[in-house]
Amino acid sequence: MDLQKLLKIVAIVIGVISIYFLGDIISTGNDQIRAGEGSIIVNMFMYVSYIVLAIAVLIVLVFSVLNLVSNTEGLKNTLTGVAAFVVLGLLCYFGFANGVETPLKNGDMLSASGSKLVGAGLYLFYFLAVIAGGIMLGFGIKKMVK
Repeated sequence: MDLQKLLKIVAIVIGVISIYFLGDIISTGNDQIRAGEGSIIVNMFMYVSYIVLAIAVLIVLVFSVLNLVSNTEGLKNTLTGVAAFVVLGLLCYFGFANGVETPLKNGDMLSASGSKLVGAGLYLFYFLAVIAGGIMLGFGIKKMVK
């Protein structure tokens, strides 16, 4: 049995177990969880989900790094993309975002640096959305011309 089939079987088993846990949490109900009756079960399921997430992220990172190390052209393209993303993020943070202390609904204050990070994230999202839309539009026009 090859590794891909084994990973598919493990993913299916984890998915079925997750569906069971989700059903158990939903059947416990919000009122019981708020009252603390189901908090032990919910906490246990949360820790299980954190462990599964950590395993999944670790597997993806390991296979990605192995793939990039064996493919130098792919590594160069990946590093170019990461560098462009970092440069765009720094441009948004230092060039476009403003930091202003802002009162929150719960009475706390959002610091100027926190406000600047939120603004930079929003600008970064807008720029990436425009870039992705432009690329899709460009390839669509190119395909229509052919």
